[in-house]
Amino acid sequence: MSKIERISTDKRRSRAVVYNGIVFVGGQTADDRSQDIRGQTQQVLAKIERFLAEAGTEKSRLLSAQIWIRDIAKDFAGMNEIWDAWTAPNSAPTRATAQCTMGAPDVLVEIVVTAAVSR
Repeated sequence: MSKIERISTDKRRSRAVVYNGIVFVGGQTADDRSQDIRGQTQQVLAKIERFLAEAGTEKSRLLSAQIWIRDIAKDFAGMNEIWDAWTAPNSAPTRATAQCTMGAPDVLVEIVVTAAVSR
């Protein structure tokens, strides 16, 4: 049986879970929610990068991404601008993007990713 490694866990959730060579990074949101979609997306992707590194991998090993945006008509292009600059060349994961009601009114974007572990 493969070991399950939980990263940054509290009683409600783990920020990331590693199992069987795959890291599952839970939904990440910006800490400074006064920022626009570009600023929030940059913060979220930086957090994801830190959790990927802690799990022993990096963004070129992404397998899939789920992106939720509060107002897709307003913010889709701005989020994509940051996303496209962030993803590793020739390493785009599968991806789904949708509009949804967020857990807090100042959250503009939330991103979940899975990646193959490098170690």
